[in-house]
Amino acid sequence: MNEPDLTHEQIRRYSRHLIMPEVGLEGQKNLQAATVLLIGVGGLGYPVALYLAAAGIGRIGLVDSDVVEYSNLQRQIIHGTGDIGRPKLHSARDRILDINPETKVDMFETMIDSSNALQIMGEYDVIIDGTDNFPTRYLTNDACVLLGKPNVYGSIYRFEGQASVFYAKEGPCYRCLFPEPPPPGLVPSCAEGGVLGVLPGVIGTIQATEAVKLILGVGKPLIGRLLLYDALQMAFDKVNLRKDPDCPVCGKNPTVTELIDYVQFCGVHPAEELGSNREITPAELRDKLHDGGNVVLLDVREPHEWAISHLEGALLIPQGDLPTRMSELNTADEIVLLCRSGERSALALNLLHDAGFRRLKNLVGGVNAWARTIDPTMPQY
Repeated sequence: MNEPDLTHEQIRRYSRHLIMPEVGLEGQKNLQAATVLLIGVGGLGYPVALYLAAAGIGRIGLVDSDVVEYSNLQRQIIHGTGDIGRPKLHSARDRILDINPETKVDMFETMIDSSNALQIMGEYDVIIDGTDNFPTRYLTNDACVLLGKPNVYGSIYRFEGQASVFYAKEGPCYRCLFPEPPPPGLVPSCAEGGVLGVLPGVIGTIQATEAVKLILGVGKPLIGRLLLYDALQMAFDKVNLRKDPDCPVCGKNPTVTELIDYVQFCGVHPAEELGSNREITPAELRDKLHDGGNVVLLDVREPHEWAISHLEGALLIPQGDLPTRMSELNTADEIVLLCRSGERSALALNLLHDAGFRRLKNLVGGVNAWARTIDPTMPQY
């Protein structure tokens, strides 16, 4: 009788897998031989990384270029308070190896883009999309289609999440569902709109489950189905997806046969369109206010954000209310727009400019930049 390829210690570690007929000895060996790439080690990436390491995945690749910030700790529990300022890859690697020292961890401390995606992703069996921006989502999708690899997708926002497996060999890809990205700024990021701290744990764990099922070849993966989760209602729903025969990347006659410029494809960031002549730094605004400049400070955040922090004397008109409240503003005034980070205020500036306002400036970095560089007594969030 052949001896198993697992050591006695490994058999003890994975015993709860080994006694399941759907996994067994051969399945566990498949998990140990598998390679999985996580694009993003943030909210979604942390539960995926932890559970895949615990499950015995032999090699895990991590792609991320950010450092750990205080605002991450509310949901990214792979990082701790002592990791503030460390590269996310380093703290994630340490936690993974603490869970399972036998896991091989590859670290790619870089932004994944069209120049390196195929090379990085080509070495792995399964790709996990834990990103929070549309250029990287479309890049990940197209690269997976070109490489013939499954793309385990997840997204989160406020109290809602989505998950699916986009695998062009067996079903639709991400472009079949979303052929074109939304206009820049239409869909707020988690940084602007917020996210319930436990939500990425739910969706990320589902992504990890799908990855394990794909490797084991068991069950029914979320290929051709989009799972919708509403945390407020504690409700799950599923939407059946169909492959688009005219899809530009996985259809019958694809027009996307190589990776493209995805930042351009998804539209230039609104703040980048403004130019320096329509931006003002916190230091420049401080000097202008100190010199007695007649400036209208227009805060376009929501009232609950205003309650956290705001500049004295600012006028609050939430971005969504601006089209119906422009009459409260005077086109002759010099107006400085501000929000949390400068993104929504850039969109509001464009709206006012189109309506005929010309003396407009956007506060670079928003109120958080003001708190960081001008007024340390003001909280950042």
